[in-house]
Order: sequence, then structure tokens, then C-alpha cells
Amino acid sequence: MARLIADSGSTKCEWSVLKGKKVETFLTAGISPYFLKPPQVEALLHRELLPQLENFSVDEVFFYGTGCSSPANRQSLKRSLKAVFSGAAIEVSTDLLGACRALSGDAKGIVCILGTGSNSCYFNGKRIVKNSPSLRYVLGDEGSGAYLGIKVLQHYLYGTFNEDLKFRFDQRFKTTLVEVLERVYIEELPNRYLASFAAFLAENRGHYMIENIIEDGLNDFFLRHVSGYREGRKFPVHFTGSIAYGFKDVVLSLCRNYEVEPGAILKNPMEGLIKYHAETRPPK
Repeated sequence: MARLIADSGSTKCEWSVLKGKKVETFLTAGISPYFLKPPQVEALLHRELLPQLENFSVDEVFFYGTGCSSPANRQSLKRSLKAVFSGAAIEVSTDLLGACRALSGDAKGIVCILGTGSNSCYFNGKRIVKNSPSLRYVLGDEGSGAYLGIKVLQHYLYGTFNEDLKFRFDQRFKTTLVEVLERVYIEELPNRYLASFAAFLAENRGHYMIENIIEDGLNDFFLRHVSGYREGRKFPVHFTGSIAYGFKDVVLSLCRNYEVEPGAILKNPMEGLIKYHAETRPPK
């Protein structure tokens, strides 16, 4: 029996195949029902995933993805996966539940995602009991790559950066106001584009303006979300995602400031999901 596990953000999707003790991992572009229609999802799977799975016969698929909180979106993705893996049992769940299973296993805890987007919840060891809503990159996504990327662009375009940072930004991105506005308001996948500017923060750590953007952006997440869970006083707070992992020092500092116990901080949840699904857990 081969189990296929997917952990998908809007930027990239990581896939792992479990067959006995053998594990192989692949990458494709991200799959989000907010940005891709069913024919596009199926085309992506045929183009990017199936050629990497030619040595496997998939019996079960566990897909954890962004944009899957809506029942309609889950059903849409399940139909697309069924069209590609017609003989497999399929479960489609939120990326947040995937993070819970990977980071907290069967234990209680607060679980947070800080990647291209952001999300959080209280997990009781079996299911998500409370969820501070993710309002996506336009209305929310505090602490995410897109949120931090917006702050970088605002500082640059409003002329807030000093001459040194302005020069570094120009050398790194070589963009214009017109291009930025087109990419954000006209072209597809603006959240990925915005999140790409968070790399500028990682590349320029130590500069006081950069540190302020990171600390303020992540503090917004703690203030709006983490502090709202009373259970955070009893159980550990776990984090996953490129932002949480890349700015781990700031996350740990904010945990101290907000008097919560930090749990696991992982770049992505796949390692934990592999362990979780190594046991026989049939799709629901």
C-alpha cells in the first residue's frame, strides 16, 4: 500500500510517498482553490506530479492545503484528485489540520502557520476546536510572508527606507511602482509576489529598520491571534512555515513577551506528517 501525503501552500506543494519503510519526496507548484480552477489543478498534477510517481501505485491520498477550510473547496479538490487517482481513497483537509497533526500529534496545543499566509488554532489532540480566522493577504494574514512583503514595499515606495536600504532594494529587485501595481492588482497570484519581498528582510538582518519591520509584523500576529487563545497559558504554542522558521529568534522572543510556552518550530510540517501517517490511519 502506497500513501501519498501532500502539504500545499499557495506557493509550493510538497508531496511524500510512503510505501513500507520507503519514503520519497517531490515538489510541485502550490495548489490553492482560491487561485486555481479544477482543470488547472488536474493539468498541474498531470504535468508536475505524475511523472515523478511512475514507480508507485497510489492507494491513499492525504491532501492538506491552503484554502481548504471551505467545504466547497475541499470537495472541488477531492474531485480533481479523484480524477487523477481514480482508484485511491482520498482525504482533503486544511493545511492547518496538517500542521496540527505534524506538530502536536495527538496532544493539545496552539498551532500557528507563518508562511506565505498565516493561520492559527487551538487543537485538542483530535480536532481543531478554535480558529482565529485567516482573512487572507488583503484583510489579514498578519505575520505572513505576504504581510511582511507589503511592509517592505510600503517602506520602499513611500521613501521610508534610508539611502543604504533603498540602494540594496534597487540592486536586489530592480522594479518600479508601475510594475508593482500591475503585479499586485492585475496579474495572478499577488500573494506569492508580495511574499517574495520578505526575502529582503532575511538578507538584511541587523539593520534597525529591517528588525523593526520583522518585529512589528510578527507582533501583529501574536497580538491579533496568539494572545486570543486562553489555552495558550496551559499548552505549548507550535509554529511552522518559512517565516516562523527563518525568524525563529523573533518568534521565541515574542513567546517570552507574551508569556507562552514555545513548542516545535519547523520550516514545514512534512516530517511530522510522515510520522503521523506511518501508522494506519485511513482517509476520512
